[in-house]
Amino acid sequence: MQSGWDEAHSKALRECLDKGMTFSEIARALNERFGTAYTRNATIGRARRLGLSVPRRADGPALDRPKQPPDARRLRKKRARRLAESISKPSTLERAVALQLRCVAITPRHLALVDLEVDDCRYPYGGDAEGEPITFCGHPRHEGSSYCLSHFHLTSLPEVVRERVAAKTPLRLVEAA
Repeated sequence: MQSGWDEAHSKALRECLDKGMTFSEIARALNERFGTAYTRNATIGRARRLGLSVPRRADGPALDRPKQPPDARRLRKKRARRLAESISKPSTLERAVALQLRCVAITPRHLALVDLEVDDCRYPYGGDAEGEPITFCGHPRHEGSSYCLSHFHLTSLPEVVRERVAAKTPLRLVEAA
């Protein structure tokens, strides 16, 4: 298997591991000696591919030793602090007070989404309470809008004219090959 490591570099890696150097120190030493740009992770990967054992540091934790359980008192204090913070903050899960929205003088047909036709108004109603179905106005829609004329004016800003005009592109017949 071909890699970017020369045999001299691999030999120097073995020597450094035998001296008990860390992978960071090995990477630094190889880069100084050979003018390369190996990283710590590159030296770890190369050592594993060569089948060399990974040295354990005397001052660091052993890899096969299980973690010690955290201090129970410190955990209880941390949980109590988090609980106090969550109680003092307003809950984001509470439903906001329903706003009184502008209304139009039109009685919606309350059609389900699957019952809407192509030219029906898609102004939604309901869905405010838990489990309440969402229905749609269903009246004939205004040209260039998804809503009927009443809902179009309700949703449009009065100072902005938002009439969309469909672009008419002349089509011409092209011979087929």
